Amino acid sequence: MSNKTFTLSDELHGYLLSVSLREPDVCRRLREWTAGHPWARMQIAPEQAQFMALLVRLIGAKRCLEIGTFTGYSALWVAMQLPSGGKLVACDISEEWTAIGRGYWREAGVDDRIELHLRPAVETLDKLLAGGQEGSFDFAFVDADKENYPAYFERCLRLLRPNGLMAIDNTLWSGRVLDETDDDVDTVAIRDFNRALLRDKRIDLSLIPIADGLTLVRKCMVSAC
Repeated sequence: MSNKTFTLSDELHGYLLSVSLREPDVCRRLREWTAGHPWARMQIAPEQAQFMALLVRLIGAKRCLEIGTFTGYSALWVAMQLPSGGKLVACDISEEWTAIGRGYWREAGVDDRIELHLRPAVETLDKLLAGGQEGSFDFAFVDADKENYPAYFERCLRLLRPNGLMAIDNTLWSGRVLDETDDDVDTVAIRDFNRALLRDKRIDLSLIPIADGLTLVRKCMVSAC
């Protein structure tokens, strides 16, 4: 994992941030706090957070999903783009990690827009589907355990409206996807997942070389694009 665009030199990455990043102060402080966390590498890059926030605004999203919240940085960015009455359903299993973000969400005045579910994400997604919410979400962000990416993808695709957008993190996996001899469980899972997406006729897709690789998926209007 990488919390900056790993294909850039440190100098060029610094330049990128200096001329493009408009990070709200509350987001910056949460990011900087998380930088000292033992699992800080799980936080997304600020340039990626701003890019996703732009996408959320471009599509006029009102209802969003997040699979994997960690300390709440990406949730904060997304929730700040939502209109009054908008909702982000955030899924995580750690009370400890998500508790860090809650204070920043309150400070930013968006805590009422974030509905946090602390249980395995598949359970939350299945509950949403069983509750008749299929096709009711505009945007989904997947950034959790890699072995379950296919399960998250299928459920999020059902929950998205036609033309809805999904963003899937870590799909370049710091370049390890290139090494066919790398049989690490997560590496194999990402490699297989990327190949499956390429063959999936229900979606349009583009893998963006930002941060650790971000795959964008548009749900087609009909069964095939």
